[in-house]
Amino acid sequence: MKKIGIIGGGQLGKMMILAGKQLDYQFYILDPTEDCPAHSIADGHIVASFQDIDAMKRLASKVDVITYEFEHISLKALQELEEIGYLVYPSSKTLGYIQNKYTQKQWLEKNQIPVPKFVAIECFEDLQQIEQTFSFPVVLKTCTGGYDGKGNVVIHKKEEIEEAFATLGSLSVPLMVEECIPFEKEISILACRNLQGNIDIFPVAENIHKNSILDETIVPANILEATEKEARAIAEKCLQIFEAVGILCIEFFVTRDGHVLVNELAPRPHNSGHYTIEGCYTSQFQQHIRAILGLPLGNSSLIAKAVMKNIIGDHDGEANVVGVGNAYQQKNVKVHIYGKREVKKNRKMGHITAVGDSIEELQKSVREARDAISFRS
Repeated sequence: MKKIGIIGGGQLGKMMILAGKQLDYQFYILDPTEDCPAHSIADGHIVASFQDIDAMKRLASKVDVITYEFEHISLKALQELEEIGYLVYPSSKTLGYIQNKYTQKQWLEKNQIPVPKFVAIECFEDLQQIEQTFSFPVVLKTCTGGYDGKGNVVIHKKEEIEEAFATLGSLSVPLMVEECIPFEKEISILACRNLQGNIDIFPVAENIHKNSILDETIVPANILEATEKEARAIAEKCLQIFEAVGILCIEFFVTRDGHVLVNELAPRPHNSGHYTIEGCYTSQFQQHIRAILGLPLGNSSLIAKAVMKNIIGDHDGEANVVGVGNAYQQKNVKVHIYGKREVKKNRKMGHITAVGDSIEELQKSVREARDAISFRS
């Protein structure tokens, strides 16, 4: 029986386990939170920090292969595991390129992948003089640790520089600036490569964000055929240049002329790929498990059109979910509740997917189902 270790026990880890259990695999997780979402279905749980190298070695000793659902982990730990002889996918080399957004962009640019213009910020004076490189607005980013809008600040004018610099820690972590792209829409694509080097690419998804957090995903994306072809070609190239094994998510901006620029990458299953559970013949989670075990990749084609809507927390408190029965009045929806014990404002608490023939009807269904669900008991 195969045993898989997952660094991280959040909803992505939980959904990986659910996919792998269909093949009777065992899963051991490492996560600092005792009652994290994956805890209830994992075969074992090491409660430890994502920076705890000894704990990661204990995890590795129990399993055949290590993967992760979260990239903000100890790169040094992965490197040490590989040096000892443990299998880690995606590898530390892949994570080393991607974990820091500045080095990620450098590697993309070096390999002729189109990206927004960017520059490192070495000191406050660099930021004060940013008008010499870019025109406002610009995006100030932390190079590490950011997600769901955290670690990003849009600077519209010079007078906002000082506050933005302080908001992101005044160089307590590395910073970079990117040009602000006047994009038409945001899309993403999941690409997967297994141990044998075989590649499969999922349909292009169109993403709608609110407050810099993914709100809805629509598949297939409403884009030009040429735009889709360009995005798929870049996704395949990214798998190669990052030497990725498993799922790689590439997020793009679609420009006004129909071309794409890579925004960010994630070496793991991704929120914008949750539609694949009901919407594709093979989900992103099972595809990832297949890839890291060297199994043949599955058919990632759409079964039908799909819309996914996130369930985002709107307050802080105990997570007592109500209204699922009312949500299921929408006959074609599937509700996923992640099992987080506390709801927090802007925290992802679950998602809803609907599949069918009409994007408009699917959007109506998931929105009405979302309105029926609350975490206020």
